[in-house]
Amino acid sequence: MDAVTTTSNVLDATALTSQLGLADTIVDPDALANSVRKCADNNVVLPTFAQLANPSLIPADVAKGVDKNSPDSRNLFRVHWFNDLAGNRVSVPDHVVLPSSLTGVASPIIVVFGDRFPMITAHKVLAAYSCLAPRVITGQFDPVSQRAVWPSTGNYARGGVAISRIMGARGVAVLPAGMSQERFDWLDRWTSDPSDIVRTPGTESNVKEIYDACNEMQRDPKNFIFNQFCEFGNYLGHYEVTGQALAAVYNHVAAGSKNPNMRLAAFTSATGSAGTIGAGDRLKELFGTKIVAVEALECPTMLENGFGEHNIQGIGDKHIPLIHNVMNTDVIAAVSDRATDELDVLFNTEAGKRYLVSRKGIPADVVETLTHFGFSAICNTIAAIKTAKLLGLGENDALITIATDGSDLYPSERVKTLARRFNNNFGEVEAAEVFAEHLGTVDTDAMIDCTQRDRSRIFNLGYYTWVEQQGTPLSVFEARRSQSFWKNLRSYIPTWDAMIGEFNQRVAKQKK
Repeated sequence: MDAVTTTSNVLDATALTSQLGLADTIVDPDALANSVRKCADNNVVLPTFAQLANPSLIPADVAKGVDKNSPDSRNLFRVHWFNDLAGNRVSVPDHVVLPSSLTGVASPIIVVFGDRFPMITAHKVLAAYSCLAPRVITGQFDPVSQRAVWPSTGNYARGGVAISRIMGARGVAVLPAGMSQERFDWLDRWTSDPSDIVRTPGTESNVKEIYDACNEMQRDPKNFIFNQFCEFGNYLGHYEVTGQALAAVYNHVAAGSKNPNMRLAAFTSATGSAGTIGAGDRLKELFGTKIVAVEALECPTMLENGFGEHNIQGIGDKHIPLIHNVMNTDVIAAVSDRATDELDVLFNTEAGKRYLVSRKGIPADVVETLTHFGFSAICNTIAAIKTAKLLGLGENDALITIATDGSDLYPSERVKTLARRFNNNFGEVEAAEVFAEHLGTVDTDAMIDCTQRDRSRIFNLGYYTWVEQQGTPLSVFEARRSQSFWKNLRSYIPTWDAMIGEFNQRVAKQKK
């Protein structure tokens, strides 16, 4: 019995299909035919979720000689974690195990690098593909008559624009005007019309303004909104693909450590759209791993129903995403953007790197990997340190997290931090002060070791966004309290993979 059949007795089937992207049959044959024709014209073959989760199923030479950052359809077969920086396939996703000389805790903290993903050098291209592919193969999105609209604070929108361009569709990025200049520079190169970049008011903290813009755009049937915050393809893609990748990294680290008592104690993830944190559901099933949801201290939504503004770009705030499995979350942690801004300077200046090696004794090869930590990666890492301290974890207790993107997306922000906080003078003294404040004295303030009541409070907070503002049926909203809802969702993955196979066959016939 499939997920729709299982849940349709109590849920609004229309909402499951239209708002949440949960269709498992063809909705519009004409739209599907248009997608087949577009993919045939652009030599597009869609990878299955099984292939992205286990790239050994993908022919090794499928993208040989293809620039991983080009709009080439073969780069879709690199939308997984098993790439190196050049786009070559690796047996284990690239990662670093941070030493206690950096973290101050005995627990190994494993950080998996997202800047190995193609086209946008960030793992959010996986989220974009996971939302688009199910809509395409079920004929819900028509690339001929509709524009694909990607609401985001940057990386997801870039991923959506990239994949839209590959399949010959028009992609529109909707993001706050105050995001890093590097995001807009990329979009300028990848879009052909300036109107395809929609700048909404504010910065990272202004997600509702993104929703408002998309709701206005949705009045025109030519715009199709791929809302990552409620598209369950986002959750399922990360559950299947990111979950298996993180498990592979942990198993590799555990085998290499020769520590028979090692366990994967926790997974930390800034919530953002709540796609990535869905990988924690898989890790909990496999290893009993605790799931730690992370947010900005300056906007403590989960922590205390709070609000505010921050600069940890890419992690969202002021609402609870519909695809966040709140009732399976174990710990809440908040991290200050002062820490992420200033550690970005420490990790990416010669004075900072020199201090880490010569004064703190951190291996030079580890320090060189820190350039692959964007703002949210630094946030995730600090949260892992806080979690190790809160839970009293030791050397047998590994934690894992991800670096969504790398520091190459933030030079313009670094210039601001250097000017605003250091008067453009960052030397050894400043490096020592930053290390002492943000790594040397990490505490367990602004954390919750969740009880059932804590989870219920956070879950209830989502009502105002989804039921009152966005029109989600109450039955759909409430069903998410039960873990059976989330487990039933997983039957979509093999169904979608079978439909992807059928879609590719139709594309191949169209090309003949």
